[in-house]
Amino acid sequence: MSDSDFDDKTFVDINAIINGKPVNARVKSRQHLADFLRHELELTGTHLGCEHGACGACTVMVNGGAVRGCLMLAAQADGKSIDTIEGLSVSGKIADLQKAFIEANAAQCAFCTSGMLLTAYELVSQDRPCTRDDIREYISGNLCRCTGYHAIVDAISSVMERRSADRRA
Repeated sequence: MSDSDFDDKTFVDINAIINGKPVNARVKSRQHLADFLRHELELTGTHLGCEHGACGACTVMVNGGAVRGCLMLAAQADGKSIDTIEGLSVSGKIADLQKAFIEANAAQCAFCTSGMLLTAYELVSQDRPCTRDDIREYISGNLCRCTGYHAIVDAISSVMERRSADRRA
């Protein structure tokens, strides 16, 4: 098959688990996962920024790892487990991160926040010690134009410290 064999009239059937629920859908072969989530499933917390994978606004979790939804095709979601900001919020898995972002004023315009929270969730889930520089490096693929990153690093660092203290208790 050549590229010309795939157009907006070519569809693929997918079966995925999205936010803990089975989803069976027919998707355009070239539709990006972020567009599918936003337009077909109305999961609008996944934002589209650059559409080149550079800003991180479209970050979602695929099989437990952070992935850029603008770089992954919806067809590639077949057989995968996908969590969006909505799913992780409802489940409470990121409640401590959300609270810390609010307390640190790390979510000003909030355009980057969902992607930043999912990246932070991936980092804190690794359960490893990190310096502030490590956190900065880890979130470096997520762009924020409002906070200057200091508040975001504060929020993530505070959650890591609290989780570490809870484990020691």
